[in-house]
Amino acid sequence: MGIVLKESYRNTLTLIIAIGIGAINTLFLYVYYLDTAYYGLISFLLSTSLILKPLVALGANYGIIKFFSSYTNKQEKDRFLTLMLLLPLLALVPLGIIGGLAYEQIRVWFFGKSDLTQNYGHLIYWVTIFITYFDVFYAWTRVHLKSVVGNLFKELFVRVVIFILLFLVGFDLITETQFVYAVVGAYGLQMFCMGVFAFRCYCPNFTFALPSNTKEIIQYCCYIILAGSAASILLDIDKFMIPQHEAAIEQVAYYAVAVYMGTIIEIPGRAMSQIVQPLTAQAINEKNDSLVLSLYQKTSINLLIAAGAIFILVLANLDALYLLLPKKYTGGFWIVLMIATAKLYHMLLGNNGAIISNSAHYKILLPYGIAMAITVIVLNHVFIQEYSIHGAALSTLFVVLIFNTLKLWYVQKKMSLLPFTVSTLWALLLIVLLAALGIFIKTTNSPFVSIALESFLLMSLYIGFVLVFRLSEDLNNLWIQFWKKLK
Repeated sequence: MGIVLKESYRNTLTLIIAIGIGAINTLFLYVYYLDTAYYGLISFLLSTSLILKPLVALGANYGIIKFFSSYTNKQEKDRFLTLMLLLPLLALVPLGIIGGLAYEQIRVWFFGKSDLTQNYGHLIYWVTIFITYFDVFYAWTRVHLKSVVGNLFKELFVRVVIFILLFLVGFDLITETQFVYAVVGAYGLQMFCMGVFAFRCYCPNFTFALPSNTKEIIQYCCYIILAGSAASILLDIDKFMIPQHEAAIEQVAYYAVAVYMGTIIEIPGRAMSQIVQPLTAQAINEKNDSLVLSLYQKTSINLLIAAGAIFILVLANLDALYLLLPKKYTGGFWIVLMIATAKLYHMLLGNNGAIISNSAHYKILLPYGIAMAITVIVLNHVFIQEYSIHGAALSTLFVVLIFNTLKLWYVQKKMSLLPFTVSTLWALLLIVLLAALGIFIKTTNSPFVSIALESFLLMSLYIGFVLVFRLSEDLNNLWIQFWKKLK
């Protein structure tokens, strides 16, 4: 876990800064400087693009992670990477032609009841291109175990640009329409910078000759499309479907604020996954079963502990955070709780998804992805009509609990691997107790003082228990190294 923790540590620092800027954007600048309808529009455009991304990528980003480490000579690597660059064009070109010929029908059918979403719907295509190829280039760098720079572009770059743009809107230096187009441009620049770095990591000699295992690659990519689609649908379908059931695009903005608070639970997972996924693929390719088990158990307990700390802080400080927001954005406690619980459970499974997608059992992801996508769409349709935006969060929670449990069971059945140890139980108990303590005990009516004081008290207890009872050997070793450096 040495390189994992080293890269994860650097990625986590980037993510902490990125999430800090994102929090300022989401909780303050967006809600005070941008009209609610335009905030909802941005959330709708990005969510729809993220839903489309795995469908148009055709599994290229997953394919790079899966196969690149299996090649032993440059010629095969060059053929493989050329194929991965061309693969998304098989979907993007027809999609662009269809969109150009039938845009008016698409605009009415798919972009909801809001005139705003219909007028800006064409931007979805461009954002989809930018984020698709960004992911391809990012995977390109990750297989060379260079995830830090890519993580900077992925997590920090666009957030910083949006931070600047929101101030420009707030001071009337640009219009809200210009803001929307500038955000799209930021994703284009992000893709370009990531591409430059990818080619600096490894520059292939482009060739139209196919790699020797092309059939296996295409088969894998076709199956894995549904895996990426299911994950994107789970995360973003709610923001796409809310405008279909709610005439007011503003509901997406209210939901986005609450979801943002819940999704920061996954910060450690996003940091660690960048390096764990290629290492998992390499261990499976080398048939190193002991390393696969070690990665599974260590990622599970480490992610649970790290995500659990954020889970406690979010729930304990939620009331104080809502005091800082305009009143129309408040009242999302149950949304935050449901999304945060779903994310914590996802972290508990460690690198479960990477094990399945890089093993010989990856084909199960096809029926799994279809079932997951259908379930979340049906539940969203029913629950949003019944409970509005709270129903969207409820459907997400149900789907995560059900389908992540199925993935856990499947890996245990097929590969005899379980991520849990005795430490898992103690960590879960500690997280639940301290989260409850933070929710029900309030120290002061001042939101800033309350956040600072309660966070310090709860984290002192949490870190103390984790270290004293040695719930994670890796984290204990990091703590020892930290104190040695201070001395």
